[in-house]
Amino acid sequence: MSKLKRNERIGAIVKILSDAPNKVFTLNYFTEIFDSAKSTISEDLVIVKKLMEDLNLGRVMTIAGAAGGAKFVPALSKIDKTQLVERICQDVRNPDRIVPGNFLYMADILYNPVYAKGIGDIFTERYSSEESRVDYVLTVETKGIPIAVMTARGLNVPLVIARHENKVTEGPKLSINYVSGSSGTLRTMYIAKNAIRKGSRVLIVDDFMRAGGSAKGMSALVKELDCEVAGICVLFDSVHPTQKLVSRYTSLIRYEGIDSNGTILVHPNYEDLL
Repeated sequence: MSKLKRNERIGAIVKILSDAPNKVFTLNYFTEIFDSAKSTISEDLVIVKKLMEDLNLGRVMTIAGAAGGAKFVPALSKIDKTQLVERICQDVRNPDRIVPGNFLYMADILYNPVYAKGIGDIFTERYSSEESRVDYVLTVETKGIPIAVMTARGLNVPLVIARHENKVTEGPKLSINYVSGSSGTLRTMYIAKNAIRKGSRVLIVDDFMRAGGSAKGMSALVKELDCEVAGICVLFDSVHPTQKLVSRYTSLIRYEGIDSNGTILVHPNYEDLL
């Protein structure tokens, strides 16, 4: 392949970094691909970094040293975050979503790739610093899986799924009983013993929190595996009950219920969002 021009190298670097968020690419990796000197690649990375920041497309972090390089961290501007969450709220307010029992049909939102990626990028940005190190993302089947997948992709870590049934194909399991905060019933959660390494930091991601029973159950599983909970992130949380079974968590949208006129009351949680 002939030598690439600077603008061609920059386009390729942006593509490589953004396709693998939070993965460190060394200078040697780029020099071999482009057959260019490290000094040239360093100058390219400076341009890429400024370009991404100026256009609010994310952050490119450079790592110094012999094994130095760069990685891309997904990030949304305050305006983009606000617009994304407000658009989700607007979709949720559609009265046709109300199904018998005063439940809401949410599958089309939770399984929307655009929404899932945006939500994952918001959670990723919050936990991409060295101080917030995350080794695994944990969710419980099934509705929270899409946003958990996108969060795991953004953080460049494995996704682990806790199940409500014991799957023999996954080998030895660790199980824990927990009380569902919404129904008050006793439930069981399973996780493969080999799914998470001892001493890891685990980020819990879920779609909805009412009283926090599932989040507390997953937190207990993490502790049983001799690991640490790095944080808890949910897309929706209900304002009722006010007392949750977990004390610290991040939510993007507050759900207040359905009023007597059939209006679905949801609004962005700007305090956690921004």
